[in-house]
Formats: sequence, C-alpha cells, structure tokens
Amino acid sequence: MRTYAIGDIHGHLDKLEAAHRLIAADRAATGDADAPVVHVGDLVDRGPDSRGVIEYLRRGIAGGAPWIALKGNHDRMFADFIGDPDNHDPGLREGLHWIDPRLGGGATLSSYGVEGAGERLLFDLHEEALAAVPRSHVAFLGALRLQYRRGGVLFVHAGIRPGVALEQQTEDDLLWIRRTFLDDPRDHGVLVVHGHTPVDAATHYGNRLNIDTGAGYGRALTTVVIEGNLVWQLTGGGRAPILPAG
Repeated sequence: MRTYAIGDIHGHLDKLEAAHRLIAADRAATGDADAPVVHVGDLVDRGPDSRGVIEYLRRGIAGGAPWIALKGNHDRMFADFIGDPDNHDPGLREGLHWIDPRLGGGATLSSYGVEGAGERLLFDLHEEALAAVPRSHVAFLGALRLQYRRGGVLFVHAGIRPGVALEQQTEDDLLWIRRTFLDDPRDHGVLVVHGHTPVDAATHYGNRLNIDTGAGYGRALTTVVIEGNLVWQLTGGGRAPILPAG
C-alpha cells in the first residue's frame, strides 16, 4: 500500500510543482499511477504564491488527481480571516493576529493583490480581500480534511493528543499540538505522519514521521513515499530511505 506525502508548503508553488515532479518520476519507475498524494497542511502564508498553491491543488483535485489536502493552522487562520477579520484563532497567543509578519498572512493577501497588511485598517483590508479571493478558493479551504488514514498510517497537520481515540481528536489539537505529542514515545496504534514543527530533515521517530523541513522559512519542501512500514524520501536521484531514529 503506497502513499506519497508532501510537507508544509507555505505558499511556495515552485517547490510544490517540483515535489510533484519527483512523485511523477517515482510513479514512472514503479508503474503506480493511483497511489494518493497527501499534502499535510499549511498550504498558505509566508511564501510568495499562496494563491497559486491553492489554485494548483484545487484544479488538480477537481480534475480527478488522487490528491488529499489537509487543513493546517495557517489555512484555518486564512479562512477565518475571510469569514471575520476580528477572529482570533485559539492557538495564537493574545494580541497576535494572522496578518502579523511572523505568521505570514500579509504575504498570502499580497498573492491575491491585496497590499498593505499591517499598515491599513483591518476592515478595509478585509473588504478588499473579500473581493479579491475567489469563492472557489474559500470553498476549497472550507473543504480541507483534518486527517486521512490509510492502512496503518495516519496523516494530520500537527499531530494527535496521545491517549485519545483517533475519532475523538479535536481540531485544535490536530492543527496546533506540539510538545504533548512530540515528546510522547508511546505507540499510537498508527504511524502518525505530520508537519507543523520544522525539523532539519524528515525524521522518523518510530511512532511518528515529521516531514516539515521549513519550506516556509526558505528551506526545502520534503516529499516522501510510504509503503507499509518503510519510508523513503524522494530526491532527484531517486529514493533515499528514512529509518527510524535509534
């Protein structure tokens, strides 16, 4: 059972297209055209072309590509801003807004031609965004899945709360959890493939696989292929095994 997965994209369309070229090459080498491709969320923010990323994924999925797009915390913040500019995501500390440069919402708006985030009145910015962001993109963001399970592998954005049944996980945890999940060595009953917390290289911890390698901070976008208990990173030279740490 083969599944491809791509880490946090953060508005880098060029890196996303390159990731899909790696997958196409692996498909050609293996003869498997049907294995799904899971994008683990944070499609938007920080990078230069969040609009292009959403449109690329939206068109591919609408055209029948076997792609799954999961919701990340940044995707939720974007969608919530479109719905209500005063919305404050519960995962953010008080006083920090999505358009803060540290979060990258301004870069997302800029990709739609909406400039001046942080310098203009919030409601003026919102009014322009409502006119600039296509309804098809708003609908796409609203339809993003929170998790995807295939066999013994669970794909989520941030992680899961250990000890809680998979069907009882909350959206806030799936999009925001960090140390409670990252520091827990127990077997979760599935291999949890996630992003959200950048690492230097895709890392297999035995019970989880982190594939966020910091594309939102100018680093690489990682693409992996999973077959049963085996994981490889896709590179220009082919597959490179990712072995469990320790």
